[in-house]
Amino acid sequence: MTVIVVMGVSGSGKTTVGTALAEQLGVEYAEADTFHPQANIDKMTAGHALTDADRAPWLESIAEWIRRHQETGGVVTSSALKRRYRDVLRTGGRVWFLHLDGDRAVLAERMKTRTGHFMPVSLLDSQLADLEPLQPDEPGRVFDIAESPTDIIAAALAGFRERA
Repeated sequence: MTVIVVMGVSGSGKTTVGTALAEQLGVEYAEADTFHPQANIDKMTAGHALTDADRAPWLESIAEWIRRHQETGGVVTSSALKRRYRDVLRTGGRVWFLHLDGDRAVLAERMKTRTGHFMPVSLLDSQLADLEPLQPDEPGRVFDIAESPTDIIAAALAGFRERA
């Protein structure tokens, strides 16, 4: 089965959309933040962007989760900002990228109002600068976060079922 990777910068709604999709599909959900080593969390909490070297073991861990869920399917979140990061995730098996994209002001406001998350608003611009859009050969679709989560989830389910 195909694993859905809900991707986007911080504040895009990955957790909201991902948990709802997993529930509706009846598959396991994994939050990418739980795959980060503590050193990465500490670095981001301090307002420092991660390097590719910092991200490598995190991406490999997510790819391994994808690999383990090829028979059952699943939904996992990941910023998956760059093509090469998505390529690492694809080594785990069949994936479909659901890219949540939106206006910087909306993203920043969401980040300011959420509680209990380590990612500071100060890192949003570095994430947006790193973001590489999905390419035509990458399986997936882009969704505008200006739409309601309910509408995004319905459209994502339809798009995923067509593709998968």
